[in-house]
Amino acid sequence: MFTVSESEAETIRRAFHDRGEWSAVVELRRLFPVFANNPEALRCVRAIAGWQPLPESAALPPKVTPLRRRKPAEPPL
Repeated sequence: MFTVSESEAETIRRAFHDRGEWSAVVELRRLFPVFANNPEALRCVRAIAGWQPLPESAALPPKVTPLRRRKPAEPPL
């Protein structure tokens, strides 16, 4: 598992769209030397090339509802 920043993803997408899949594989392997084989790197490149930016509303954190304490249970009769 690895994390790709938006700037790294943009570099890979640009190589993919301008020069093709294998150029994007070279960029991915340059940025992430952990990839030892091209088929795995190609699979990741295809996934990254297909990413779309999130809409602005998705960038906002979800609304948090505070929890309320429960009343203590009454002892059984």
